[in-house]
Amino acid sequence: MMEAGTPDPSYAPAMRRPFSQVDVFTSVPYMGNPLAVVADAEGLTTDEMQHFASWTNLSETTVLLEPTSEQADKADYRVRIFTPDRELPFAGHPTLGTCRVWLDHGGVPRRRGLIVQECGSGLVTIRISGNRLAFAAPALVRSGPVSAEHLAAACNVLGIDPNTSVVDASWADNGPPWMAVLLGSAEEVLSLRPEAAGSAAPYSLFIGTVGPSPPGAATDFEVRAFFPLRGTLVEDPVTGSLNASLGQWLTAAGHATAPYTASQGGALGRDGRIYIERDPDGTIWVGGDTVTCVQGTVDI
Repeated sequence: MMEAGTPDPSYAPAMRRPFSQVDVFTSVPYMGNPLAVVADAEGLTTDEMQHFASWTNLSETTVLLEPTSEQADKADYRVRIFTPDRELPFAGHPTLGTCRVWLDHGGVPRRRGLIVQECGSGLVTIRISGNRLAFAAPALVRSGPVSAEHLAAACNVLGIDPNTSVVDASWADNGPPWMAVLLGSAEEVLSLRPEAAGSAAPYSLFIGTVGPSPPGAATDFEVRAFFPLRGTLVEDPVTGSLNASLGQWLTAAGHATAPYTASQGGALGRDGRIYIERDPDGTIWVGGDTVTCVQGTVDI
């Protein structure tokens, strides 16, 4: 029997790889949403990537790879995005954070000021404006009205009455299967206490809540995001994919006019800022600052 602390002789790290931890949607370290990034993941298996993401225990961990042969003439790099228990085809804060690490490690865009990322959902364009990065919101794969049954389930999780608290609701699926729920005010969003809904609540929905801020506030909307993880409900500090789909829905439905700024993370002691812009052709851009907080290497 090996003594405690004795290295397992069967463990032989394949490679020492560059590693970063980036705070996204903030210019102040440790006030946004952290992301772990392995900057060179060539040779790793999917199981090894998923195991490492489970170990970091962050909302997402990404790995940087060369573009696939099909996209080699279009994409600057490829990213795979993992939560602690699954792989995602797309996610917003991993898109900006991974792009920051790619640039930090000497990445040079094919087109000045624009970067093309390959991910599970396809190609995503990112533009650079100083330290701020912004991605073009991918097309929704599911939109439209939410059934009364699904809305009731979401409101049960949130601990609110769908008949008195909900202004509007819509599917806002752009990879993560978000259901967007508009409440009457930012104060109502911040006062949500989903854990009070009880253990019988169905923790299978990805629920994004949004409410308008009062006049004179620093931001225009308050956002919170809840999703299932290993059988429990968790809250994400700042969520790019949700804000991308919210930007598309809120502007199309007449609930918001771009540009606007959203805040997220206040309920968790964070101070995330998301900057939404809209091009004349209707493209929604989701922008945020990024701060690299940790740099080093990791053996995988």
